[in-house]
Amino acid sequence: MAFETLQVSTEGRVGLITLNRPEALNALCAQLTEELAQVLADFQDNENIGCVVVTGSKKAFAAGADIKELQAGTYVDLYMHDPFAKTWEAVSRFSKPIIAAVSGYALGGGCEIAMMCDFIIAAENAKFGQPEINLGVMPGAGGTQRLPRFIGKAKAMELCLTGRMMDAAEAERAGLVSRIVPVDDLIEEVMKTAASIADKSLPVAMMTKESINTAYETTLAQGIRFERRVFQSQFTLEDQKEGMAAFVEKRTPHFKNR
Repeated sequence: MAFETLQVSTEGRVGLITLNRPEALNALCAQLTEELAQVLADFQDNENIGCVVVTGSKKAFAAGADIKELQAGTYVDLYMHDPFAKTWEAVSRFSKPIIAAVSGYALGGGCEIAMMCDFIIAAENAKFGQPEINLGVMPGAGGTQRLPRFIGKAKAMELCLTGRMMDAAEAERAGLVSRIVPVDDLIEEVMKTAASIADKSLPVAMMTKESINTAYETTLAQGIRFERRVFQSQFTLEDQKEGMAAFVEKRTPHFKNR
């Protein structure tokens, strides 16, 4: 399908979604987030997709929510219709692996969308922040909740209360970013990583993602029990039999995703 605010393509078992509102630094308007949710739903149902990459331009992943659009919002409208829950959080609900490839600005909603992905690979020019306080509001799509979990309370508090940005090096040190690559190599490197993930057993990758996410929402003892049960369940999979047989036989496994 053709989209007005996104560019969508596939490479092997990897889906690539490029935010495409260059005139607005990829500001997250309603149309963009609705199209994003639609694409993710399509990729979720597509058995030939094993991993998804979300990216923007070299200048901006996404500079935030579309303030011109959001400015006229009222409490009742936002509460009753909750655009964040309906469309933005489609990223966090996506059960297959999803990677954010961030170059340039990832601010406000852009940072929040990136944090909804499973991990972030950043270009050297990436800048992250939650500057909503400068607009007389606070983050509303997970910024005050996910950021402390990723980088700790002190740094998250500072960023949200001052509105300052942190560069890629600081973001990596703080644990927000998994690694940093040169700007011109970002998409190639992230697509390689995504292809590597997509070559693995999809149900196992999805279970691994769910188990790691569970670590943020339960106690250690509960998480260990969850992990153990999921691990045990994987011995019903054809992919477990194939993976271990391939290891013993010293060959490359051929997973069937079942």
